[in-house]
Amino acid sequence: MDDTNFQNIALSPRTPRFTPHAGRFSPRTPRFSLYRKFEADLDGLGEEEEEDEGDAEVTLLDEEERRRYAEGLEDGYGVVERSQQPIPAEDKRAMVLLCVLYLIQGIPLGLALGSMPFILQKQLSYSQLATFALCGYPYSLKLLWSPIVDSVFFSSFGRRKSWIIPMQLITGTLMLYISLNIQRLMDNPSHHVTHLTNVFTALVFFSATQDIAVDGWTLTLLSPENLSYASTCQTIGLNTGYFTSYTVFLALNSETIAEKWGIPRLTLSAYLRFWCFVSYSVCVWLLFKKERKEEATNSKIAIRQVYKQIWSMCKMRHIQALAFMFIFGKIGFAANDAATSLKMVEKGLQREDLAVAVLINFPFQIVAGWLVGSRWSRGEYPLRPWLYTFWPRIGFALTAMLIVYWFPSPPVSAGFFVFLVIHTILTSFTSTIQFVGSSAFFTRISDPVIGGTYMTLLNTFSNIGTMWPKWFVLKSIDKFTIATCQLVDDSSYLGEAATECVSQRGKALCADLDGTCLVVRDGYYLVSTSCMIFGVVFLVLYTTPTAWRLQALSPSSWRVKLS
Repeated sequence: MDDTNFQNIALSPRTPRFTPHAGRFSPRTPRFSLYRKFEADLDGLGEEEEEDEGDAEVTLLDEEERRRYAEGLEDGYGVVERSQQPIPAEDKRAMVLLCVLYLIQGIPLGLALGSMPFILQKQLSYSQLATFALCGYPYSLKLLWSPIVDSVFFSSFGRRKSWIIPMQLITGTLMLYISLNIQRLMDNPSHHVTHLTNVFTALVFFSATQDIAVDGWTLTLLSPENLSYASTCQTIGLNTGYFTSYTVFLALNSETIAEKWGIPRLTLSAYLRFWCFVSYSVCVWLLFKKERKEEATNSKIAIRQVYKQIWSMCKMRHIQALAFMFIFGKIGFAANDAATSLKMVEKGLQREDLAVAVLINFPFQIVAGWLVGSRWSRGEYPLRPWLYTFWPRIGFALTAMLIVYWFPSPPVSAGFFVFLVIHTILTSFTSTIQFVGSSAFFTRISDPVIGGTYMTLLNTFSNIGTMWPKWFVLKSIDKFTIATCQLVDDSSYLGEAATECVSQRGKALCADLDGTCLVVRDGYYLVSTSCMIFGVVFLVLYTTPTAWRLQALSPSSWRVKLS
């Protein structure tokens, strides 16, 4: 859905992802790929070439199936041409179900990665927010248990329903538990950071597990000729769920908007109870939904084989270079993604204004995703736009830091707000270009024989690169910030009463003494500058030469060989 400060959502016509502000998450674990023409002629492969390859290549397709998938593909990487046919009613119902399932999965993500950090910001330090940010990690690491979800099930109940219904019941129950306890936890969240992190981590974990099963169900839920609509369902569902829990909820939760429009304020407790009810209702619906039978497999062998494939891919030099490039290449704008929006709110930007800015940006992202995917990221060099966009993206991170530095005193003027919206749209556009470019490259190099596992591994590298810097960025902001408490009686300065005013304990002590926190050095600027310097150096010395070298390799260089 690559990068992080979950404020924006980017769409890809080929491999949709869940996305944050300047950040992308790839929520789905692909279970199928469009089989492209093999670089070598299928009929021309001689015994000499096969012997040179050493180990035999694992294949799930016989010669006839390979030939059938290869026919009609344009330029070796196109899509199989099929005449346009009306969508059957059964597939339409299946698409509605998929949209609903993906929407429910997007609800916890929007809360954990979008709304909660802004709700907690006024009462937590950046170090404590860093701890809470750990709850997003399960979506980046779900490759570790996806083979188990695909292989272990009760055939009598249904291969996918065996996981979807329990996960949805658990997710609904967790939301009910949080709704019943959220008021107690939010009264003093600084004392319940670990508890809040644990429950939202569990919420994201079970949602990610359900996502694996839903992705697999698309293979049999939709007819083969309409499998391409699975991406559309995921895009609509996940983005709508995330958008609802982030932008819409923040707006309806705002006391200012409630008073202005004369509507009741939506509390977090009521919101969670509503979606708990929806989750339980969909579970009842699923009980009456029959699965198409899939060919039975030996679960233990399947699990062992998939993990063996993953390990074989990780040993390839090309994969190692690509992983290093994606995991460290995004540090240049990591501080901007993780902390800039929080800093703007701290400076006086209203949460409802931020929600409106994201709302305005949403349709631009849809258009940008289509434009980039259909024009700029096609052809032999899909990483070219991804690579070129690093410079403006780091530039927009610098601009954002300067905006925070010179942020005007509230209330924000209309002209400045328009400037913020334009900056948000441009930043999101560069993020979308990078997201779609990397997605197109992953699709190009993935081995068609094990396309699902291959794509999942590549997306995992991209997602880890998005998530891992966030904890260090937020922690470092507090570590390098110097703030003291000043005591003032009317207009007279009386002195300093505390050595620090960074932690919640220090701020509380200063407030008890009727003092004011004076920031001597804001760690945000130091961390942001360090990230941008590292990003430029890494881009010049490693990312640029590595990206050109990797995309110049032939697709056959990325094939997996298993002994």
